[in-house]
Amino acid sequence: MQGHKAQGAQGQLDMEGALTARDRVGIQDFVLLDTHTSETAFLGNLKKRFSEDLIYTYIGTLLVSVNPYKELDIYSKKQMDIYMGVNFFELPPHIYALADNAYHTMMAEANNHFILISGESGAGKTEASKKILQYYAVSCPSTTLLDSVRDRMLVSNPVLEAFGNAKTLKNDNSSRFGKYMDIQFDIQGDAVGGHILSYLLEKSRVVHQNHGERNFHIFYQLVEGGEEDLLHQLGLESNCQHYSYLVQDECANVTSINDKNDWKTVRNALSVIDFDESDIQHLFGIIASVLHLGNVQFEADSKGYATLNKNTELRWVSTLLGINVQVLQEGLTYRKIEAKTDEVLSPFTVDHAIYARNALAKAIYGRTFTWLVNKINDSMENKEPSRKTVIGLLDIYGFEVFYVNSFEQFCINYCNEKLQQLFIQLTLKSEQEEYEAEGIGWEPVQFFNNKIICDLVEEKHRGIISVLDEECLRPGEATDFTFLEKLEEKMGSHPHFITHKLSDKKIRKTLDRGDFRLLHYAGEVTYCVVGKVSHGLRLNGGITLLLNVPTCPTSRFHCHSHMSLLTHHSFSHVVVCVIPGFIDKNNDMLYRNIKDVMRQSKNAIVRECFASTESDSRRRPETVASQFKSSLLGLTDILMSKEPWYVRCLKSNESKQPGRFDDVLVRHQVKYLGLMEHLRVRRAGFAYRRRYELFLQRYKPLCPATWPHWRGVAAEGVEVLVQHLGYLPDEYKMGRTKIFIRHPRTLFATEDAFEVCKHKLASRIQAQYKGYRQKGEFRRQKEAATKIETCWRGVQARKEKERRQWAVKVIKKFIKGYMTRGEAKTTDNSEYLAFVRQNYLNRLKDNLPKTVLDKISWLTPPPVLTEASAILRQLHMRVMVTRYVRGITAQQKAQLQLKGITSVIFKDKKDSYPQSVSQPFVDTRISEQDINMKVLQMIRHERIKYSVPVVKYDRNGFKPRPRQLILTQTAAYVVDEAKIKQKVQYTTLKGVSVSTLSDSIIIFHIASEDVKQKGDLVIQCDHLFEVLTKLSVVANKQSAINVVQGSISFQIQAGKEGIVDFSSGQESMVYKDKNGHLMVVSTRTKAR
Repeated sequence: MQGHKAQGAQGQLDMEGALTARDRVGIQDFVLLDTHTSETAFLGNLKKRFSEDLIYTYIGTLLVSVNPYKELDIYSKKQMDIYMGVNFFELPPHIYALADNAYHTMMAEANNHFILISGESGAGKTEASKKILQYYAVSCPSTTLLDSVRDRMLVSNPVLEAFGNAKTLKNDNSSRFGKYMDIQFDIQGDAVGGHILSYLLEKSRVVHQNHGERNFHIFYQLVEGGEEDLLHQLGLESNCQHYSYLVQDECANVTSINDKNDWKTVRNALSVIDFDESDIQHLFGIIASVLHLGNVQFEADSKGYATLNKNTELRWVSTLLGINVQVLQEGLTYRKIEAKTDEVLSPFTVDHAIYARNALAKAIYGRTFTWLVNKINDSMENKEPSRKTVIGLLDIYGFEVFYVNSFEQFCINYCNEKLQQLFIQLTLKSEQEEYEAEGIGWEPVQFFNNKIICDLVEEKHRGIISVLDEECLRPGEATDFTFLEKLEEKMGSHPHFITHKLSDKKIRKTLDRGDFRLLHYAGEVTYCVVGKVSHGLRLNGGITLLLNVPTCPTSRFHCHSHMSLLTHHSFSHVVVCVIPGFIDKNNDMLYRNIKDVMRQSKNAIVRECFASTESDSRRRPETVASQFKSSLLGLTDILMSKEPWYVRCLKSNESKQPGRFDDVLVRHQVKYLGLMEHLRVRRAGFAYRRRYELFLQRYKPLCPATWPHWRGVAAEGVEVLVQHLGYLPDEYKMGRTKIFIRHPRTLFATEDAFEVCKHKLASRIQAQYKGYRQKGEFRRQKEAATKIETCWRGVQARKEKERRQWAVKVIKKFIKGYMTRGEAKTTDNSEYLAFVRQNYLNRLKDNLPKTVLDKISWLTPPPVLTEASAILRQLHMRVMVTRYVRGITAQQKAQLQLKGITSVIFKDKKDSYPQSVSQPFVDTRISEQDINMKVLQMIRHERIKYSVPVVKYDRNGFKPRPRQLILTQTAAYVVDEAKIKQKVQYTTLKGVSVSTLSDSIIIFHIASEDVKQKGDLVIQCDHLFEVLTKLSVVANKQSAINVVQGSISFQIQAGKEGIVDFSSGQESMVYKDKNGHLMVVSTRTKAR
């Protein structure tokens, strides 16, 4: 066990990670649990971690995993990278840590290892196996060839799950076979191949399933997910209810299983594993033939013998397997008996025929599964002769206790007993060897030694398997009850064996006459020995009624007489399913003549599975129990030759609810997985051990005598250190190379002291180190600076000399070019002229005019670029104009059009025009809501175009009055609140006069012949240019607007005139002058 000791040393290599993490959620390593003998403390720590989604915990190097029944974000590529190459206890517990440590220990020691994954059904064993495979696929070196091997390893899982897994009461994806997979690594650590061994496929599931369970996944995947053409070729319908082997469970459809998606996964996986199309067709043909075989129904003739009247299903079996239908029919209804040289055909009863049909279905499926495993092994095989090391993954069925436990559960639980025995032996042995090597006294550990149970099952001539084989092989009519009687006779006094006959009155109530009970290391399990006949009555309404009847004590098959009562009821058909007992399941016999029939198959896989080279010896074949016992012993030998690692998987609850922790269920699993025994073995006397050098290296700062350097032997230094720390004599032992510490609390106290000490030391060390580094750095920098300065000065001096020489040449050429700049282009002035051009263009690029109106900022060109400058200026102007025009909106365009009209009328005529250019015009200055409703009613037939507030001056006296000027389509209205004071029809408007000054007086000249009619209109408006522009557009009177210099006369009424005088002053004002004229004084505008 040298390798296992190395594994233990590796496990202790960095336990500080677990120590310093104890104040998080629970203890990461149960070995450091102070009350390690308390099952309650064990469960409490497990539950505390589970509540925080910490599903992994260590017991030394054993990993305990609790199924959370939900997805956790702890399996990403990033997580894998974190755990690669890290010491085992350096990070929180994880399955990646165990896989990585196993890999690196294998590489370091060049020996073989295995990882045993155990737990009951639904605890997560298969998922744990997948995670380890995925980790190795990602973490190992990669090449095209190696990637191909890894792909096949990974995709072999969904294929084997499809053919070997099924829904049970406890798990929707329960492995119904044991799997041991070797991953082969070459000397560089590359995964170069693999090999799979399978154990005890539960073939009986093909023909019978308990209520609430399903057949193997592949049947449902094919029926539900198969393509229409494929199903047509196989004679199948896309409805599981049509197949007898799939409806016994009454749960063909399960919400947690997507058969259609799984079918696609399996199809893709078969391609990756290098199955050719012919193999795939033959494989699916076999699966379909099993379904058709289950629908083959037998009827009794007048003599009670089995006949086949409707043989449609049989014809499909014949077609898919490539066997003559008559030959196949004969094989299912007759048995060939050989007597010396003669052969006699003995007809089957209906029960015998059903048994033969089911035996054939189980044999076909079981042998096909073996062929499939061999095919996968061929695809993963590495034929290189170089030396390889392996890591084995053992994903074996967990301890099973069902409501009814049969032969399969007996074999599975026997396997778990053997593995538990191996587990205790290896763990005890490795611990004891380490203690002996260190010279520490070994303290015997109290644990349940299950050798007594293993002997009860497997002992030669006396064990249950031997008795079962004897009963199967002896002449005469052997039944399940005679087998039970033999067990009672031989094992009646065994303390772990109880039957109905041997028990007291109290226990007898819990046992049927056909049961026996074993007291396993994990608890009591009752096994049902006798077989049953299950009659399924398929009603016309599609409902199936099941009736389980024990087989007669005197016959291996149930009497057929009671079936007569079924003929008086209205059933679509009767499904009869013989559920074999221990004797039949152990025999698992397939008649020789049926084997001969299978050898005639044209299906290549079937022909290979029933090869003619198979022994035709008249000796009875080895029983199932003996085969399993032999394969289990072989597996034990394989495991004993490798170094072990363990993963123990626990179910958190039976209902698969996330976040729920069932204390009773977990406690039971902790018990039967032997976790408390393992913890007691690991804590046998001492919880922690450490090499002297490593212990001293870590904790020497705690003692002045050992800090900073211990000059003597490491063991003496450790002794000085622990004496300084105050360890009591019974708290530790000094081994040859290691110190052993008995209690976790002692180690925790030391670790806490170290945590405090190292912060102080860190500050002192940092200060000293920083000073030392700074002094050295200063000296190095000073020396480097001197050297750099010397070199740099030399370089700079040489560069300066070169620059000056170059500058002299350039300046000479520049001066000569300048002097000849007016001459034709020559070699003397060409560079100068080029410089002038480039300089001008660079300056021009940075000083281009920004607007179209900028006429003066264009740079004056040198004479050589006068023409080019003019062209560039023109091009630039076009670009700016184009850009400006493209950016104008419809509203801006309308504004510009109005401004253009204003420009035509007033530009260079009226002083205030330049200031108005930048002021935008608006649609109106008075909204309709601000105009009196009566006025709107009076002009309702006319559309208002523009409104503006004005000041109207009376014709007599020139009194100012605030008014509203409203322009409509036909007239201009002067409005005073609710009254229209004056209406000016555009047809009567002779002209409009304004002065040249900056005032805002407007005079409307109106044609008038009637003395009573009002005269011309004099108003003042702050928006003079806007009003007159709007008026010129609405009334089309652009030519009628006059800009008059000096006084303006207007008609007060017909025959009577008034005068408006205009002048400039310091302040704007309007008043009646002494001469009776209206005087308008405006401020002078600044010249632009």
